[in-house]
Amino acid sequence: MWKNRPPSERAKSDAALMERIRSIYSRSRQTYGMPRIHFELTQEGFRIGRERVARLMRAAGLQGVSRRKSTRTTIRGKEAQVIPDLVKRNFLVTAPDRLWVADITYIPTWAGFLHLAVVMDAFSRRIVGWAMETHLRTELVLEALNMVLWQRRPAAVIHHSDQGCQYTSITFGKRCKEAGVQPSTGSVGDCFDNALCESFFDTLECELLDRHRFKTQVEARMAVFEFIEAGITRIAVTPASTIALPWSMKNSMQSMHEISNPQLSTEAG
Repeated sequence: MWKNRPPSERAKSDAALMERIRSIYSRSRQTYGMPRIHFELTQEGFRIGRERVARLMRAAGLQGVSRRKSTRTTIRGKEAQVIPDLVKRNFLVTAPDRLWVADITYIPTWAGFLHLAVVMDAFSRRIVGWAMETHLRTELVLEALNMVLWQRRPAAVIHHSDQGCQYTSITFGKRCKEAGVQPSTGSVGDCFDNALCESFFDTLECELLDRHRFKTQVEARMAVFEFIEAGITRIAVTPASTIALPWSMKNSMQSMHEISNPQLSTEAG
């Protein structure tokens, strides 16, 4: 009888894949959707189509979380310094401390907003400096920059940001000059000119801020600190594509070239 037949090879394969999918999904804190789980599986050596991953996830009731729309926080100063764009959307570098990208976002709490400034190394895609304050003054971005400078002694690194008044201020410019850092800013109103930071904030919002409500600012600070230090995900972005990668991926030049142009997907995750 057909009911007594042993499981087919396809069924056995599906069961093994489902075990890995559940493990990856759990490790992502139930946030990864089909595209990122498919990417993780291919990195583990599985030769599998996206449709099959989607089918197995549907059967198991697994679904990734979607990103919320971003909020504009960039305010250009009336007397801003004219700072050239030294990056021009080319975020691919061959070593650490060649290019840092920086930006600011907000963290909502029941006790009012906190503002988070970050500095990311474009080679490793890691947050190497950050600061949180209740204000948006220049001191916020200076604190994030000083955190990096305290840990590292770069030679002619480029610091790329948007044209917010904090980054174009005279005070910030002087600090960069003292440290041998070359300031760079993108064009006004173009998110792709600072795509790496924009993508990190998308992930932060999607995987942390949209899933938790913070009663106090202390609680929010601790949660964001854990998120950054744990390095749950990395975002690698070009103007034509978006995909999230694990922080654990080795930062070799070969890997960087392999991930610099992943396929575009509009699905959650």
